[in-house]
Amino acid sequence: MNPFPFDKLRANAFVYHILEFVKMLTEQELQRYKRQLMIPDWGEEGQERLKGSRVVVAGAGGLGSVVLTYLAVAGVGSIRIIDNDEVDLSNLNRQILHTDGNIGKAKVDSAREKLQALNPNVAIETVSDGIDEGNVYELVEDRLIIDALDNLEARLLLNKAALKANLPLFHGAVYGFEGRATTLIPGKTPCLRCLYKGSLSGEIPVVGATPGVIGCIQATEVIKYILGLGELLTNRLLAYDGLNMSFSEVKLKRDLNCEECQ
Repeated sequence: MNPFPFDKLRANAFVYHILEFVKMLTEQELQRYKRQLMIPDWGEEGQERLKGSRVVVAGAGGLGSVVLTYLAVAGVGSIRIIDNDEVDLSNLNRQILHTDGNIGKAKVDSAREKLQALNPNVAIETVSDGIDEGNVYELVEDRLIIDALDNLEARLLLNKAALKANLPLFHGAVYGFEGRATTLIPGKTPCLRCLYKGSLSGEIPVVGATPGVIGCIQATEVIKYILGLGELLTNRLLAYDGLNMSFSEVKLKRDLNCEECQ
């Protein structure tokens, strides 16, 4: 059974400030989204919910490239991208929104250019700043939060903002051929601090297909949340092992001593 069914999501729309109904879909949009409108319980109303939704994607790298691409082509109406880095040649094995011609360019500008070419109906906002204590709450605002970072300190700042604003956080992480994803809902699931202790630093190895898999899972979770469809990865961590081509699941519990969510 879906733990967050459509009716409950609809009742909470004004609490999360994510689903403002907008004008009806245009004929061009009806054609663009024709194949997904055919999905049971999606239809025009579901597409209007996507069009009226607002998300923030922290990171325009490996995970972010994939999440951003599939949220944009699905028709999520307003996407804010946060990244303070520039495109480097070493990014191009996995960060598929960027090309050789973008080297030295701000990642947010490179990403916006590609996304607007993919779907001009989506509003793309860019923030070329790092995430810190002073700006994280303003950056998150009232948007669904997608964690596509590779920095634990910044991830935990997103976690704080999600808890304070009572917003869901869609988490993904990769390492080599391995990745993981979960959906965190304040008050209903563990928070990110429950899952991660200590700190991580330095570059990580990664093959480009891994953020492809995990980013697609994150994007799917966001779409499901907005539409109120299916079962979310709440209280579950989905682990992907690309070398053995297997998925496993770990049940998650809140840390009763967590300094963030208790």
